Amino acid sequence: MQPIYILQINTAFSEASIGISRGGILLHELKNANQYDHASFLQPAILEICKICGIELEALNAISVINGPGSYTGLRVGLASAKGICYALKIPLICINTLYWMARININDDIDYLCPMIDARRDEVYTALYDKNGNTVLEPSAMILEADSFAQYLDKKRIAFIGDGAVKCGVIVQHSNAVFPKNVPSSIHISTISYEAFLREEFQDLAYTEPFYIKGFHSTQVK
Repeated sequence: MQPIYILQINTAFSEASIGISRGGILLHELKNANQYDHASFLQPAILEICKICGIELEALNAISVINGPGSYTGLRVGLASAKGICYALKIPLICINTLYWMARININDDIDYLCPMIDARRDEVYTALYDKNGNTVLEPSAMILEADSFAQYLDKKRIAFIGDGAVKCGVIVQHSNAVFPKNVPSSIHISTISYEAFLREEFQDLAYTEPFYIKGFHSTQVK
């Protein structure tokens, strides 16, 4: 079997990353810490990382993109770039849910569920619940945190809350079965997820795929 090269794009958060994996193993990545420069960062970074890895664009087998929830602008920029390359090279698009990616961190056997959380301002988070095998227990949604949030699960199981939304969760949801590990998701996990999706041929329709915002965009700018 020929090696499978996948270009992975992540502009969901304030730090963007571009990576190339081979057979599910990350070869190299480039990062940009300035959220306002993500659009100008992507294309030069893609060319640069291909040069670093010694891989022509035409050798890519697929493009994967972290497709939300996350930054509205970042998600649009990332998906637009991914779609453009897929159209040009006639290769498939793989979309990865941000929360699922976050839940793929390495957690010890004492944990029953993983609950990634993205801070959505005030007491609201974007969240989901997964078991240790990556199966969905609660679908991704927007949630207003309350003291009894996840109580039906916490009374019986240990849950690892991860992500920037877990900080406020730790203040509001206090339970002996709630843990807050320092583990963070990385591009290594994107490589693994992308390769698994490629083997299962879980590809997206280029014409109709949109970012997964969870909630619609509401501007606070005065018109």
